[in-house]
Parts: sequence; C-alpha cells; structure tokens
Amino acid sequence: MLEESADPSLTNGVNTDGLGQTVANVKANPELGFCKFRVRNEWVHGDENRSQTLDFYAAGSEQQHKKNFHFQAGEPGLLEGSDDGANPVEYLLSALSGCMTTTLAYYAALNGHVISKMESSYEGDLDLQGLFNLDPDVRPGYQNIRVHFKIQTDAPTEELEQYYRFSPVYDVISKSVPVEVVIETY
Repeated sequence: MLEESADPSLTNGVNTDGLGQTVANVKANPELGFCKFRVRNEWVHGDENRSQTLDFYAAGSEQQHKKNFHFQAGEPGLLEGSDDGANPVEYLLSALSGCMTTTLAYYAALNGHVISKMESSYEGDLDLQGLFNLDPDVRPGYQNIRVHFKIQTDAPTEELEQYYRFSPVYDVISKSVPVEVVIETY
C-alpha cells in the first residue's frame, strides 16, 4: 500500500510547494535556471586521487553547500590499484543512479504520484583494449550501460518512462556533451 505524507506539501519526501515555486521562478525568469557546479581534484599518488565539491552558481548568484563533499577515487587490484576508493567509472554509474532516482522522485511528486519504494541497478560494459589503446575501434569508455528500476508507485509506467529523461546526468551520458580540456604545466 502506498503511503502519503501527513504534510500535504511533502510527497516522496519532496517539498512540492517549494519545488513548484522554484519551477515558477525559472519559468518567469529563465536566467535563474543557469547553474555552474564545480569540483576540485587532487592526485595523491598512483591510482589515488580525491575530489571535493566547491561553491556553485545558481539562481543568479554564488551559492554554498552546507558542507563540502569529498570523493576518494582509486582502482581495483586488477588494475594495479590500491582499491581504496571506487574507480571513476563506478562514480559515473553512481552519479547516473543518484540523478535518475532523484529525477523520478521529483517528477512523480510534482505530478502527485506517491513512490513508496524504489530500487535500481546499473551495469556498464567497458573494454580495457580501449583504455590501453590496444584497438583503435574500441572506445575507452563504456560501450553500453543498462539500468533496471523496480518502483512501487501509483504512477503509470508510461509517465515514469518520461520522467527519467529529464535527469541531467542521464542527458549528459546518453547524448554526450563537449568537454573542453586545458593542460598547463608548472
């Protein structure tokens, strides 16, 4: 049985009044929708590097997180890593999972649908021949990613299949985004 919140402004744990006001504000002033998110990374040694979130730009001004978040990246022993952190392609799957899940929960809430349970799994195929430049026909990144959701909700499947498409990370991964790289030496 699906349970609704005792607070009518909360659906799926989402403050729909506040989120609806944000949507209305961006609709009335599209420039408020422009955001810049930032992460800083420092290589430690070997496979180990650490990233942290920084301030970000949104709603027309610089914003601060309540705290900075830290990510420890590494590689498994199979790739001669210390296995002290998830590898970056696992972080990519984690980012995809977090964004798709949040997007589904938000869209369902904004459309008055209750989600009482949601689970998902993510699996990506990667061929090391591409990473090590052993075959020019094999890309270094994922060749395919599979996502499987199990959702207990009153929302029709057809609607859910539309909601996740608004996930920013899904959009970046499925449509690819140009990446500008600058390297400078000391």
